Amino acid sequence: MKVLKWILVAIAVLGLIGVRAVESEIFYDPFQDFFHLANKHASFPEFKWFLLILNYLFRFSLNLILSAAIVYLIFKNKKWTLQAIILMLIVFAITFPIYLYCIQTKFEIGYLFSFYMRRFVIQPLILLLIIPLFYYREHIQKT
Repeated sequence: MKVLKWILVAIAVLGLIGVRAVESEIFYDPFQDFFHLANKHASFPEFKWFLLILNYLFRFSLNLILSAAIVYLIFKNKKWTLQAIILMLIVFAITFPIYLYCIQTKFEIGYLFSFYMRRFVIQPLILLLIIPLFYYREHIQKT
């Protein structure tokens, strides 16, 4: 049973990698090329707000589902999985409006700041904090 658990975790991680691998084909994100150039003097791209927001929400939803699956499969705890989902939603609720403000001001707040806000919006970075946190929590509860 443990082997199946880790196979499913690996599949969910591959799902996250897959979202990243096909991002340019399935998501509308004109800022991907802008930030890929790593040049703060690149021209600000034209974009459509509605499409941009819709695609960021879609991408976040995919990452959230896969991240929640990973947390559940590792810890087999519905309460912790719900807490992880809430934590990821809170981080997104904070970073997404900030990133949209950065876009609105054409990254005047700072190129690197905007770059990292975008990372929190499009990548499941919070998962890298949640898993060690829950492992620690699990260890503390066993002692």
